This record gives sequence, structure tokens and C-alpha cells, in this order.
Amino acid sequence: MIVASYVFYGWWDWHFIFLLAATTLIAIFGAQVIDRQESPTKRRLAMAISVCLALSLLAWFKYYGFFISNIDNTLHKIGAPSGIIPLLSVTLPVGISFFTFMAISYLVDVFRQDLPLAKPIDVACYLSFFPHLVAGPIVRGAELLPQLRISHNPANIDIGKAFWMIFSGLFKKVVIASAVSSAIVDPVFSTPRSHTSLEVLFAIYGYAVQIWADFSGYTDMAIGIALLLGIKFPQNFDSPYGAASLQDFWRRWNMTLSRWLRDYLYIPLGGNKGSKWKTARNVLITMVIGGLWHGAAWTFVTWGLIHGLGQALAHIRMSRRKEKGIELKPSTLKQEIIGRVVTFHIVCLAWVFFRANSIGDAFTLLKALFTKFGPAPLFSFKIAALIVAAVAIQQLPRGWAKRVQESYGKQKLVTQGLIAGCALTLITTLGPPGVAPFIYYRF
Repeated sequence: MIVASYVFYGWWDWHFIFLLAATTLIAIFGAQVIDRQESPTKRRLAMAISVCLALSLLAWFKYYGFFISNIDNTLHKIGAPSGIIPLLSVTLPVGISFFTFMAISYLVDVFRQDLPLAKPIDVACYLSFFPHLVAGPIVRGAELLPQLRISHNPANIDIGKAFWMIFSGLFKKVVIASAVSSAIVDPVFSTPRSHTSLEVLFAIYGYAVQIWADFSGYTDMAIGIALLLGIKFPQNFDSPYGAASLQDFWRRWNMTLSRWLRDYLYIPLGGNKGSKWKTARNVLITMVIGGLWHGAAWTFVTWGLIHGLGQALAHIRMSRRKEKGIELKPSTLKQEIIGRVVTFHIVCLAWVFFRANSIGDAFTLLKALFTKFGPAPLFSFKIAALIVAAVAIQQLPRGWAKRVQESYGKQKLVTQGLIAGCALTLITTLGPPGVAPFIYYRF
């Protein structure tokens, strides 16, 4: 499996298999050094050094250009000649953020004694396992490593669930994400000054649908493929656009990253144990770093800042209500609907900065949303209906998809195969020519 996974990763560019191997060696030997230390101080030091080594590779490939450009611009503004610091061209390896975060979680879990030291071959397989390698989900060592020691019986594999996850993921990516992207999202965001308010509005809604369908589609397929091999991955999406608050959104969106940020960043910062202002600060720092994790650009920082401010303000408001002795009652249906609508639009506002090529382009789009009225040749009722349907289906009661999946799994294998064949034919027929790369490949 390790060899197959390295071949899979090297198919894009074989040079970067050495980067994956280096991260793996840091995790293996770092954990061994941590485990051998009896002194808490030495254990902490060994953990800090190992984590810094793993982060140094990520920093070089992902953030070198960002920081050098910003330092150079700052020096130029105070009178220094531009280009005083050499800017090298560094290629961003596919999936580096994902396997780096998994390596860090393994090192920290061994340090905390939440996870026993694993065999080197198991750690190598854990980090390189091809279904999650290039775009997640971020699987913890405690979730995957024990499964590598189990002899899996093919007769016990839930083939129905695996097929359902794979084909539903394919439908999301090939039909929904690709159609919305090519029809309105890419044209509008690539030339933000050339489009009218209606086109911008549906491009923003369209991107919200595209990134959900694209990323959840990938992780659905990853979960299904791993399941065919007897490996169970954690769920990563749970109807995120049905969330009634930003906190709820992050309990449903990219759930493995949310838990990673909570356990390895937010809680070590102090979590919610301090005052309401310290808690708000911790939330803000966590979300800004979460934004930087997605990419080395001020657009991603702004995206994280919007989510951080929204959650911090909600926490402060909730704390003040408790201080005043105001009883927290369950939300009414009206409050639930308002919460969902407001949350969805805050998320869409943040997505504008996430997708835009620059902060300036993002503000250009937001300005056009309210000022550039006129004909909208890119708008089509077909794409609008697809966007509305993708958001509306997430407003259904939670668990409906699981019930449909279980119903599919109870069918005879021949029936499952026929349904899967029909689904593949439908996907091929409805999908546009060509399929764009997955969005999260570049993270």
C-alpha cells in the first residue's frame, strides 16, 4: 500500500515523493525521541522541535513567497529598492498541508500519551495512504493506525455504502461543481469588472455551491474508496449550509480540519477557559491561522478573519446574556430560519474573499453587487435551479442521506450494480466536457 501510494503521489511530480518521505521520517523519529524522554520538559522540547521541523517544510513550500513579497513591499515603501530580497520560484506540492497536519497530530498525540508509539511502517502508511493523501480528510492517528493492524474480511465490507459514497461524490464533482464553475463562477471571478449585479450574485452563490460540491465530493469518494479497502474514515461534511450559526457551520464543514484546529490550536491557546475576551481572542487567532492554512494570501487571511470575528462576536453576546441571567431557550422555527439565512450569507460573503484573486477584486465584486444593474447574459434558469437545489437539499432534516444510503445498501448486489451503472451513465451525460482539478488539491 505504501508503494502504491507513493506511485500515486509521484504520478503528478516524482520529485515530491522525497518531501512526503521527509515528513514521514520526521514523524517516525520525532515520535520515537518524544516517547523515550522521561522528563516532561525534555518531552515537550522534543515535541516542539519535531513539530517545527514538519512546519518548516510546509513554511518553505507554501509561505516563503508570501512572506518575502510582503517584506519586500514593506521595505520598498520606506525607501529601499524593490527586489532587495531574492524571490525564488517555489512550486507548491499537492496535499502538503494535509499530510503535514496529520504528521503533527501524530507527534502531539504521542507527546500527550493519547496514542501509543506506532510501528514505522504503520506511520508511513498512515501518512501516505492514497485516498486521503492529496485533499483529506485529515485523519487522526487514533482513527487510522489501529485499523492497519486488523485483518479485514472482504465479506464484511459495506460495499453498498462504499458505492454510494463514491458515486454521490462523483455526481457532486462532475455534475454540480463543474457545471456551476464553468457556467458562471470562473467567468465572473476572473473578470470582476465586466459583470452585472445579477451575474455577480449568482456567481457568489454558485461558488458556495461549487466549493461544497467539489470538496465534499472528493472526501465522499475518499471515504468510499478507503471503505472498499476495509478502512473507515471519519465523516467530513454534514449539510453545512443548513447551519444556523457560524459555530454550527464549523461543526458541519470540513469537520476533520475543524476538530484539528480545536484540539491542536484553540485548546492549547486556552480555549474557552478564560474570560469572554480571551476566548474571543483564541477563536480569532484560530480562524485566521485556519485561513492561512488554506493559502498564503491576504484573501485567505480575510476569509478567516470574517469567520473568526463572527464567532467571537457570537460568543461575547452569549456570555453577556449569561452574565445578565437571561435564560437560553431553544430556538423557535422562525429564529432557526433566520439563523440559517444569515449564516449562509455571512459564509457567502467570506467565500468572495476566499475565491477572489485579490482583496481589490473581492471589493470590486461586492461593489458591483449593488451598483452594476443591467442585462445578465451569463445568468440561466438551469444553473440557478441547480444552485437553489444544492442549497435547499441541505435544509432537509439531518440523517436523510444516511437513510437513503442504507436503503441502497440493503438491495441485492446485482440491483446495486445496476443503480451504480445508471448513476455513472447519468453523471457522464450531465457533466460538462472535461473536469477541472479539485479545488483542495492546491491546499
